[in-house]
Amino acid sequence: MPTTTTAQAPANGALDDRELRAWRGLLRVHASLSKALDHQLDREHGLPLTSYEVLKYLADAEGEKMRMCDLASSVILSRSGLTRLVDRLERDGLLVRESCTSDARGQFAKLTPAGHQKLAAARVTHLAGVRSLFLEHLTPEELDVLGTVWDRVLPGAAGAAGTDDCGC
Repeated sequence: MPTTTTAQAPANGALDDRELRAWRGLLRVHASLSKALDHQLDREHGLPLTSYEVLKYLADAEGEKMRMCDLASSVILSRSGLTRLVDRLERDGLLVRESCTSDARGQFAKLTPAGHQKLAAARVTHLAGVRSLFLEHLTPEELDVLGTVWDRVLPGAAGAAGTDDCGC
């Protein structure tokens, strides 16, 4: 399976119509889906999509806790953006911070029982939205193709963003 397009890029580096349609489509769909899912979660549960994602990553992590820098990478937020979000979630009692025993500067975010409850309630709304807004519009074969495409594209994109060892 090819990993790049076979067409030659125009001399000026511009995207051709096919490339532009694919790129803009990805951006529009991602933005529209994120906005709609965020609206549903916030309206039904008072929980924005990024907060839901943080709680979900913590629930799936070993010990239901993650290093702050790993969590920031997972939800695609800057460290400062994650810090502000974790501050809010901690004030709401949905997670707590724990110190790292091997690195005094490191911190973990850990899910609380209240965070579990909020996540469980919001998960029903989120999954229903993902199905109705996205999955139901695609055939099983199209889902397989998209999964393969994302598996192929993500490593290059993630690698270009750089890695950050946060210790602990």
